[in-house]
Amino acid sequence: MKVYIIWLIGVITWNFAVPGAAPIEDVIVAILLSFLSMGLKKFFK
Repeated sequence: MKVYIIWLIGVITWNFAVPGAAPIEDVIVAILLSFLSMGLKKFFK
């Protein structure tokens, strides 16, 4: 649950901090956040 909350905060922060981002930037950030989530899952185990 911690990983999901951190991911959700990242998504919300990105959307509010950069509202005019191009779609490709959204995709890149989504990919980076998914890698972060995978790393956090290993960290919290």
